[in-house]
Amino acid sequence: MRRLPGITVVTALAVLTSVAPAQAARPGDRPAHPRTPSPLSGTSTPSGTATAGTSARSGRQAAFTRAARTYGVPQSVLLAVSYLESRWEGHDGRPSVSAGYGPMHLVDGRAAPGRPHGTGEDPRGDETRPRLIAVPSVAKDRPRDTLRRAAELTGLPPDRLREDASANIMGGAALLADYRRRAGGSPRDDPAGWYEAVARYPGTRERGAADEDAAFSFADEVYATIRAGAARVTDDGERVVLPATPDLPTPLSPSAPSAPSAPFAPPAPSTPPSVSPASPASSPAFLTAFARPAPAKPSRPSEPRAPLPLERRASPSEPPTEPPAEPPSASPTPTPTPAATPTPIPAKKIAMMPAPGPDCPKSVSCEWLPAAYERLPGGGYGNHDRSDGPREIDYIVIHDGETSYDAMTRLAKDPTYLSWHFTIRSADGHIAQHLRARDIGWHAGNWYVNSRSIGLEHEGYLAKGGAWYTEAMYLASARLVRHLAAKYDIPLDRAHILGHDNVPGTTPETVAGMHEDPGPYWDWAHYFELLGRPLRASGGDAARSVLIRPDYGTNRPGFTGCGGGCRDLGAASVWLRTRPSTTAPLVRDIGKHPTGDSTYSVYDHAARASTGQRYALAERRGDWTAIWYLGQKAWFHDPATAPTSVRASGPLVTPRPGRSPVKVYGRAYPMKPAYPRGVPTQDLTPLQYSIPAGQAYSSGPATRGSYLRAASFDPSKHRVVTGDARYRQIQFGHRIMFVRASDVRPVTG
Repeated sequence: MRRLPGITVVTALAVLTSVAPAQAARPGDRPAHPRTPSPLSGTSTPSGTATAGTSARSGRQAAFTRAARTYGVPQSVLLAVSYLESRWEGHDGRPSVSAGYGPMHLVDGRAAPGRPHGTGEDPRGDETRPRLIAVPSVAKDRPRDTLRRAAELTGLPPDRLREDASANIMGGAALLADYRRRAGGSPRDDPAGWYEAVARYPGTRERGAADEDAAFSFADEVYATIRAGAARVTDDGERVVLPATPDLPTPLSPSAPSAPSAPFAPPAPSTPPSVSPASPASSPAFLTAFARPAPAKPSRPSEPRAPLPLERRASPSEPPTEPPAEPPSASPTPTPTPAATPTPIPAKKIAMMPAPGPDCPKSVSCEWLPAAYERLPGGGYGNHDRSDGPREIDYIVIHDGETSYDAMTRLAKDPTYLSWHFTIRSADGHIAQHLRARDIGWHAGNWYVNSRSIGLEHEGYLAKGGAWYTEAMYLASARLVRHLAAKYDIPLDRAHILGHDNVPGTTPETVAGMHEDPGPYWDWAHYFELLGRPLRASGGDAARSVLIRPDYGTNRPGFTGCGGGCRDLGAASVWLRTRPSTTAPLVRDIGKHPTGDSTYSVYDHAARASTGQRYALAERRGDWTAIWYLGQKAWFHDPATAPTSVRASGPLVTPRPGRSPVKVYGRAYPMKPAYPRGVPTQDLTPLQYSIPAGQAYSSGPATRGSYLRAASFDPSKHRVVTGDARYRQIQFGHRIMFVRASDVRPVTG
């Protein structure tokens, strides 16, 4: 499912193009009235092409060909729109969080959004001021009902459009042709003339200036996809190919009935840079080939769009086309500390005064929708903590919201709920920012992580097989994370770009209730390719770590616990067992299951390692690899013919002689002497885990213990406490955790 690079994609797809579908038929091939005859009735189109209905498994590529010919839509346009909306998946007729169905994401405007998170953990993660969240009811949003409009245009019943992928593709083609007519044009071969129809497709264009910007941004992404090409095998075994069109003509604005079309300015070079198929995804040429332009949006459709350079940046703090291997550090900024400190830790860039407007790169569509900050009855306040001083940021936390973008953005405005920094929409990748980076969201269930992180919520479902983690959303999210990582010196690795399911509990009592999103269906390998940091082997045969790296499409671990049953789908996780055998029990997690065994539930991370996580190598035996995990040896299937890990280099730590078993913590708080008068001492409570002698764990950089005391509506009363105690972040289980640096010694990895 990777985008194929630049011009040389033609060579890479030489064999595929022999079976690739023909381009769209001439406008005259479209039926005079789309409802007569029904395009899937088994009759012929005017061109004589049979359009007998087919199931989702009898030719997805052919279904795009038929739909394009039936409605006169350029096939490249139809394929690119579907790729961004669904990655060409049918999802077994299951809806997205915004009630969209099938490869074309036809939206049922009568369906209610899913219910958001809110149980199991205190999002603030600070037991000194517990705040249990009751999920408020969210008024039903009424999106545009494209499902029933497609039914009107095709004559097909809504149920069939939901459940039959071929019918769904036909409905999407009918919508695009309808939007083309409504824009004042007529169906034709030239993809460049379909820009306005494509912009209308996500269904948000008419709702305001921000959503109009999102519509044009989506169209830009569609045309970038057509230029670059794409190919993947869907989860139900369908191979779909969009051949690259690097010389795609400049998109044209819609024609007014009485005036000729005005050309848009080029959103990308007509000939992308040459990139060999073997070029790494982090290379400048690769990233430039995939860079989506950020042209200014026209004030009205018939005006030409002003050109802007690829990946234009507002300031030097925004990311270059390829992020630096090690982000540059800013000048040290002192943090108040009541005691002398040992060797200083290198300073980071820190979030300072907020800038006007949203803090997003220019290559995405983004708006400012502030979260609520209000006093509540009884002396509390919500739904985040403001800051009037600098804030160090170490992490970006990836969430999925389990409900629609509209529901999430309205919940962020509720002072009795919780907060995060950004929400990303699945249909078009539009982003809403709710908090400034310098402010602290209540999102991760761990106050230490909250106080040092930025939280990103995505439309999606943890337990529905990656349903509606769309390409449009992955692209926008990756561009945002690259921007934030460069701005705040956050390394682009899995020790700093965390899932919510990688955030540790704060005390033994909170471990079992921590959230599990975005779950095993989030495609971390693809995400890091889009970040420009593909997950690769390093260190050679001498490396003492492994990086979990299964092939997402073919790695199908199988899960239970999905409503309606879990499909056999690709995933980013591998099972961990007590012995090198598929019949061996899963390893135990005494924090997640104090009195029971780990399970195969999609919601149970207790015996899983995830793509991009690095672990210390414990042993190899045949087709099996063992790692140190939660204080025990854990085995996963890793055959040479279908490896699920790669060698990796990096720092490790092991208990110092005489210090084992080493205590493990869920946060890196200062020791008691560091707290000044007036700031309550935070208990440094170890979790229920420990590290025996002889084991090793992958380690991140050392950090000095710190605690942000923020228990007042007035941010001027907040205090930052830092002390002498130093910690090492480790990959201990599925989640990161912390150990005292004095308890461990480094091991060459």
